[in-house]
Amino acid sequence: MTSTYRRPVARYWWAKRRSYLLFMLREISCVFVAWSVAYLLLLVNAVGAGRDSYLRFLDFSANPAVVAVNVVAWIFLLLHAVTWFGLAPRAIVLHIRGNRVPGRVVLAGHYAAWLLVSVIVAWMVTS
Repeated sequence: MTSTYRRPVARYWWAKRRSYLLFMLREISCVFVAWSVAYLLLLVNAVGAGRDSYLRFLDFSANPAVVAVNVVAWIFLLLHAVTWFGLAPRAIVLHIRGNRVPGRVVLAGHYAAWLLVSVIVAWMVTS
């Protein structure tokens, strides 16, 4: 009985091409998105539970390991958002008066909305 030969695949085959690497990094970014959601829920819970709980949460958040995880999560969240917005022009085919809106315009609209929401949130936090 003979079997078909299968050439072995390198463990890090995806690291050899930029497009594959970005795809894999975007996929792993979901873990950090989940961490960010959990962290935000913990914050909301701590605020709702009162001053002492909130102060304990702040102490937890000041731990260097938590700070490091949050910095890495922030970087991956940016990657996730940028790659998501980069896919938007392919997913959204927008027509105005029978003419297709160029992908760059759709992308610019997403970034403009992101900037607007960021400015509003920053204003709400600092006011």
